[in-house]
Amino acid sequence: MEQHPDWIPDGVDLETASAARCYDFYLGGAHNFAVDRELGRKVMEVVPNVQEIALHNRAFLRRAVRYCLDQGIRQFLDIGSGIPTAGNVHEIAHAVDQQARVVYVDNEPVAVAHSNTILDGVDNASVVQADLLDVDEVLDAPATRRLLDFSQPIAVMMVALVHFVPDSERPREVIRRYYDRLPAGSYLGFSHVTGDDYPEGTTGLVKLYENSSNPVTLRTRAEVAELVSDFDLVDPGVVYVPEWHPDDPEDVTDKPEESIVYGLVGRKV
Repeated sequence: MEQHPDWIPDGVDLETASAARCYDFYLGGAHNFAVDRELGRKVMEVVPNVQEIALHNRAFLRRAVRYCLDQGIRQFLDIGSGIPTAGNVHEIAHAVDQQARVVYVDNEPVAVAHSNTILDGVDNASVVQADLLDVDEVLDAPATRRLLDFSQPIAVMMVALVHFVPDSERPREVIRRYYDRLPAGSYLGFSHVTGDDYPEGTTGLVKLYENSSNPVTLRTRAEVAELVSDFDLVDPGVVYVPEWHPDDPEDVTDKPEESIVYGLVGRKV
């Protein structure tokens, strides 16, 4: 039994791997447990470039946020924000406008506890402990209502999140409920794991995550597009994350499909 570190809340399950903490491990963070590192190392055996995949996904988040800032968005709702690392949404946004407002949402207690530590003394940013599926709990949380003005456009980030939602939970309908509550001119930044071009590795990844607290559901490009079909997609639509508005064309690898993650940004007209 792993000793309970003093930086996490009581009651956290130290014996079951968590997607948020595995992601932290892939990114080189320190807020993960032995069980997360064990799963993470097994994933590296079937998807050897998983750390690079995590970095590509993180870079997509940064570019999606910057794109929304360029469109004049100054409020962000980052759902499934995970355990903070360098380049968080509020850091990107505040580099452009210190008055930009950011609400992070996660259901992982370690992520929320560490976010509270990171955000101590940070104006215009807060964290809510809630689940993506509890739409009203997310959107009507006191911190959300205090920081976000729902009469003005909002950018919602669901990055590397919805592949943890099984079809039985009707993710298409959940996303539609967020869409309905957002004002016109709002944006959605979205990324999702796929097995389209890398079936061997991603099948192994799905198997390994089956006994974690966050099993994975792979979806095709068409299925990802259907999930977000209420939104008008920004060019180039649904593409592998290195291909979405790269900072430099040379940043796109010869095999972008090896990122195994689709990315997109959509707008509510």
